[in-house]
Amino acid sequence: MPAHPVKSLLPRSLFGRAVAILLVPIVLLQLVVGLVFFQRHYQRVTEQMSEIAARELRQAIGVAERGGTPAEAAARLASLSGPLDLPLTLHPGEILEPGIDRTRFDATGRTLAETLRSAIPRPMTIDLKTDPGTALIAIQTAPGVIETAVPRSRLTVTNPHQLLVLMIAAALLLSAIAVVFLRNQVRPIRRLAEAADAFGKGRALPFRPGGAEEVRRAGAAFLAMRGRIERQIEQRTQMLTGVSHDLRTPLTRMKLTLALMEETEETRDLARDAAQMERMLGEFLAFARGDPTEPTTPVDPFALAAGLVEDARRTGTRIELVTETDTPEAPLVELRAGAVTRAVDNLVGNAARHGRRVRLTVRLLPRTLVISVEDDGPGIPAQDRMRAMQPFTRLEEARNQDEGGHVGLGLSIAMDVARAHGGGLELGDSADLGGLRAILRLPR
Repeated sequence: MPAHPVKSLLPRSLFGRAVAILLVPIVLLQLVVGLVFFQRHYQRVTEQMSEIAARELRQAIGVAERGGTPAEAAARLASLSGPLDLPLTLHPGEILEPGIDRTRFDATGRTLAETLRSAIPRPMTIDLKTDPGTALIAIQTAPGVIETAVPRSRLTVTNPHQLLVLMIAAALLLSAIAVVFLRNQVRPIRRLAEAADAFGKGRALPFRPGGAEEVRRAGAAFLAMRGRIERQIEQRTQMLTGVSHDLRTPLTRMKLTLALMEETEETRDLARDAAQMERMLGEFLAFARGDPTEPTTPVDPFALAAGLVEDARRTGTRIELVTETDTPEAPLVELRAGAVTRAVDNLVGNAARHGRRVRLTVRLLPRTLVISVEDDGPGIPAQDRMRAMQPFTRLEEARNQDEGGHVGLGLSIAMDVARAHGGGLELGDSADLGGLRAILRLPR
C-alpha cells in the first residue's frame, strides 16, 4: 500500500520526528504572533500617529485658507512651521494630481496613506519612495498647493523589524538548546537498537541502559532477555554435547563388534546401517547446535571459499571457484567462520551429491557478501523450494533429501546460519549449469 504523501515528507528517525514536533509549533507560534502583532498593534499605532499628523496638517490648511493674498497665506504658514516642527511651503495657483508612491514591501506605508486620505478629504499626493525616512506630502488648498516633509518617525513605528529579529533569534537559540537535549535523550534508544540488531546477527555488543526511565527499563529488559537466550543456548549446547557422547559410545561399540565378527552379508548390512546412523546423528547434531555462541571475527571470504574448494576436490568433487568484488578495500567481513564454513560445506555437499559439476561463486559487495552454489543436477521445482529449506522435509522429486542416509538438514543449517548473521538463503535455477542454485546472502 503506497504511503500517504504527507507521511513521505515526515522524517523517519525518532530524532528527526522529535525535532519536527519541537520546531513546528515554534514556527507556527512565531507566524501567529508576528501576524497578530503587526496587524493589530503596529497598524493601530501607525493609525494613531498618522491621525496626529493629519490634525496638524488640517490646522495648516485652515491657516492657509483664512483669507488674504497668497503672500499673506505663505507668511502665516511660515510662522506655523516652527510650532508644528514641519517645513510648510505654499505654491500659489498650482493644481495637484492626486497619487501615492510607495514600495511594494512598505507595509505601514499603506496604512499611513489611507489614514491621511481619510482624515484630510482633499486632493493629495504622498511620496514614500523618494526618501524612505521621510513622507513627502502635497495637499491641494484654495490658495494653492501646500508641500511638507514629515519624518516617518512621526507617522510610523521606528524599526518594527527589531522585534521580529529578536523573536527569531530567541527561537533559534532555544531550539538549538532543545535539539541538544533531544539528541542526548535519543542516543540511548539508538544504542539499544544497535545492540538488539547486533544480537540478532550473532554479536553481543557492550550495552548499558541510560537515558529516561522508560528507556532504561527497555534497556534492562533487553539485557535480561539477551541473558536468558544466551543461557538457553548454552544449556542446549551442553545437553547436545552429552547426547552426542552418550549415543556415539554404544554406536562405536557396535562398529567394533561388527569388525570382530566374521564378514557376512548380514554384517556388511549392519555396518552400512551403523555408518548411516553415524552420519545422520552428526548431521542432526550440527543442525541443532548451530554454534550461536561463536564470536564473530574478521574473515577473508575468498580464502574461506578457497579452503572449502580444496577440501571438496580432495574427495573427487568437480568444483569451480569464482570470486568477484566491487569494493577496493581489504575483503574482510565480520562472520562466525565456523558456522559459515559448515553452511557452505553443506551446500557444496548437497550439490555434489545431486550433480556432477559444482560452481562456488563468492561476490563481495559494499554492503553484502553473496555466496552461491550451483550444480547441474535435476534441481528442485519452484513450488517445493520453500518446503525444501524446512528441516526433515522429504521431497518425492529427483533430489530426495533422504538419499544416502541424509535427513535433509543441509539447507536448514545454511538457512539458520544466514538468519543468525541477519541474512537469508534463496533457491533458484542455475542459468549456466541447469541445476539448482543456492544463494547465501550475509550483510557486512
